[in-house]
Amino acid sequence: MQQYGHCENNLRNILITICYDGKNYHGWQVQDNAVTVQEVFQDAIHKVFKTKPDIKGCSRTDSGVHANMYCINVKVDSKIPCERIVAALNRFLPYDICVKDCREVPLDFHARYSCIGKEYVYKIFNGRIRDPFLYGYALHYWYSMDIDKMRKAAQFYVGEHDFTSFCTLDKRNTVNMIRNVKKFEIDKIDNIVEMRVEADGFLYNMVRIMVGTLLRVCQGKIAENDIKRIINSKNRKMAGPTAPAHGLYLNRVFYDI
Repeated sequence: MQQYGHCENNLRNILITICYDGKNYHGWQVQDNAVTVQEVFQDAIHKVFKTKPDIKGCSRTDSGVHANMYCINVKVDSKIPCERIVAALNRFLPYDICVKDCREVPLDFHARYSCIGKEYVYKIFNGRIRDPFLYGYALHYWYSMDIDKMRKAAQFYVGEHDFTSFCTLDKRNTVNMIRNVKKFEIDKIDNIVEMRVEADGFLYNMVRIMVGTLLRVCQGKIAENDIKRIINSKNRKMAGPTAPAHGLYLNRVFYDI
C-alpha cells in the first residue's frame, strides 16, 4: 500500500468507501430530527477510534436515495491498519450500511472537493403489477416505455450546459450552474429500465428531474428535441417533474488518485 507522509502527531487521512440502502435514512447529512447515514457512520467511527473526528462525505444524498459507492475521508491519529478498519467499522454498522474499502490518501484530499466526477443510476420497474421486492428500490412505472425515443432525447443532455432548468432551487445552489454530462445511457433488461448518467458534477435533484423529463417525453407531453430548448430556457418550470428518490443510486465516484 502506498504510504503518505504524516505530520508530527501521526495524523492520517483515510478514504473509506461504503455502500448503503437508503430506504430507512433521511439522506447522508446529519439532521436534527431524523436518522441519517452520516449520523450512524459517525457513531461507528467513534466506537472504533474512541474519538469524534470530522468526516467528509462525497455528496449530499436525499432521503431514500441509495449508494452503491459512497466515499468518505476522515483524519485520525491512529495506527490501525486499513484492513482492520474495514472489519472494525462493519462490526458496529447496521446491515444496511457496509464498508467496502479503506485506504490512506494525502492529507489535502477531500472526499467532496477532490472528486472529478460521479455516476448515478436510476432504476424503473416497468411492469403492470407491482413487485413488492422492488418497493423502495425502483420506481414502479406501469405504462408503455419507448426506450429508443428516450435514448434519443437523453443525448441532448450530453455535453457542457447550464442545467438551471434541471435543478431544484434552494440554498445548496451555487452561482455556477454549468455541468458537463459525459454520458447518458438507457438499457432495459426484462422489466427493469436503468438510466445511467455520468458528469463532472450534479446540481440538487438534477438526475431526478432529468428522469422525470424523459418520462414526459415517453408520454408524448414533451418532444425529443425539446430537451435542448428546455436547457436553453434556464427555467425549471419548463422541465418535467422530479422523479421519486427511491429509484436513484449513487453508483460510482471518480478521483485522480
